[in-house]
Amino acid sequence: MTTIEAAHPRRGGSYFAHPLHGPLPAILLLLTFGTGLVDAISIIGLGRVFVANMTGNVVFVGFALARVPGFSLWGSVVALAGFLLGAGLGSVAISRFGAHRGKLLRNALIVQLVLFVSALAASFTGGTLPLSRQLLILAVGALALGIQNAVVRHLGVPGMTTTVLTMTLTGIGSDLRHRDFAMAARHLNAVLVMLIGAGVGAIVLSTLGVTAGILAVTILLVVAVTATAIAARGTPDWAVARPRPGS
Repeated sequence: MTTIEAAHPRRGGSYFAHPLHGPLPAILLLLTFGTGLVDAISIIGLGRVFVANMTGNVVFVGFALARVPGFSLWGSVVALAGFLLGAGLGSVAISRFGAHRGKLLRNALIVQLVLFVSALAASFTGGTLPLSRQLLILAVGALALGIQNAVVRHLGVPGMTTTVLTMTLTGIGSDLRHRDFAMAARHLNAVLVMLIGAGVGAIVLSTLGVTAGILAVTILLVVAVTATAIAARGTPDWAVARPRPGS
């Protein structure tokens, strides 16, 4: 925790005008909802493969190698490879735009939007998606989420990882022990938002199909890009990159 963060120990619940992070918590919460949507698409519609949660994919590779029915070895491997490549591209973006957190996130989201528009185009088949199209969509989606994960990690907004909730859930216990109820609420909200995103994604997939699910993610990214572009104009205080905790 930085000195400035210590001066605002109970501002964890401020999403649109946080003293350190400005509107980033609200935008990242929107992306957390999107993660629930994306993983619902990949798990339900693309063969039990995670696009955002790579821990799950490592486990699924183990299941597939053990010949457990219903798990796609190629799907999980492609998603893992795409995510790693995306994380590498995210690191390149950080090296170029990391000094301005708003522009970094805006540019990363624009790339993600382009990738999901490509995935949307690939999903139009007029019938059942062939395996080649499924793998392409998984690769593109994982690439986008790898970029997102790297960039969000650099942004360093507490409780807002957008993709992995294990440490978020752990943080709730720590927050309650320190009576930091605002931060506990932020952690809990992230969990609930991803849960809702997954539920909405499941409903969309079961009723309208994969293309509709990808379209929903694309629309969400349009909203996120627009909000970030507006918020990142100029050089607001929150946009200045800060040292990561422990650095």
